[in-house]
Amino acid sequence: VQLQASGGGLVQAGGSLKLSCVASGSINIMAWYRQSPGKQRALVAAITSGGDTHYADSVKGRFTISRDNAKNTVYLQMNSLKPEDTAVYSCNANREGDLRVYWGQGTQVTVSS
Repeated sequence: VQLQASGGGLVQAGGSLKLSCVASGSINIMAWYRQSPGKQRALVAAITSGGDTHYADSVKGRFTISRDNAKNTVYLQMNSLKPEDTAVYSCNANREGDLRVYWGQGTQVTVSS
């Protein structure tokens, strides 16, 4: 499975961005991670094939993860962005019955103060 992420960019604090990650095949759990310089990669949000979601405490109430199973696509709507949200965001997925974890390339999100 190949994952293609897009939607990053430069935005002012308080602004919004929407990230997309398209998978080349059907997937089970999809997630967004982020990594900023000097920090470890961290889970931002995840969603199951049934629509159950999980969010990091730091983004609850501001970010929304969703998916379109027909398009094998997961979205991350990011509102009320803060400078500390600046990071490279990567999507990740697994497939039913497959122990491998697939990663997409990162997309840079920069929030200016």
